[in-house]
Amino acid sequence: MGFRVLIVDDSPSMRSVVRRVLEMSGLPVESCHEAEHGAEALSIMLRNPVDVVLTDINMPVMNGEQFLSRIRGHDPFAHIPVLVVSTDASHQRIRRMLELGASGYLSKPFFPEALRSEIERVLEAHDA
Repeated sequence: MGFRVLIVDDSPSMRSVVRRVLEMSGLPVESCHEAEHGAEALSIMLRNPVDVVLTDINMPVMNGEQFLSRIRGHDPFAHIPVLVVSTDASHQRIRRMLELGASGYLSKPFFPEALRSEIERVLEAHDA
């Protein structure tokens, strides 16, 4: 049985790249949902269970920090691993997102192998 993923990024092309990497990675993906910002992602999560979230930080409406804070404070979602995928690779930003409860952080651009290994790592840590 595969896992269910939610990709949250305001860039349609980046969502497409992440989806393609997931498809080509050999990871057992059962379903893949997409959202343009945190508010849309929350709406999707209320209707569709997900096993892992891949989110950008800089987005309109509800950014990645706000989104992460919201789901970490919401019981049904608090346990879901969240992997941040962002161009902002500053030490301060990475530390802030990890403090907010991110399970991992991957800088854009990334190698497909790095995305696969990070997803595997956060899912294994979650299952442990």
